[in-house]
Amino acid sequence: MSAALDEIIDLFSGVEPQMRLELLLDYSRKLPKLPDHYQKLMEAGAGRIHECMTPVFLWVDRDDEGRIHPHIGVAEEAPTIAGIGGILVKALDGCTQEELDAVPSNLVEKLGLHKVLRMNRTVGVAALVGRLKKQAAL
Repeated sequence: MSAALDEIIDLFSGVEPQMRLELLLDYSRKLPKLPDHYQKLMEAGAGRIHECMTPVFLWVDRDDEGRIHPHIGVAEEAPTIAGIGGILVKALDGCTQEELDAVPSNLVEKLGLHKVLRMNRTVGVAALVGRLKKQAAL
């Protein structure tokens, strides 16, 4: 797992549950905008993760050194999932495949959000993490 994700997990686990939601919303505002070419693909419906109830879109680039650069698009009306997307992009941009593969499938629980998010959000996050790993491995 990346050191950045370890730090984020430590940050979330060190605060009360209500503050975790505030942190999650903060990360939703930090989710980078998609590059124009991915924005156009998203508008056309490409890259969607259908296991998520909320429209979530994912693309993965690799640089010349093989480092991973995830791009996540989330509907504006879904700040909790945008927050997870913001966490993933912040923690994993520039990571190795090994660091990505070490991301836990129970990320919501590791962040201490399992008691404040609905089960369908937890399932969606697991699907997002799974798809990210799968796409990066291609």
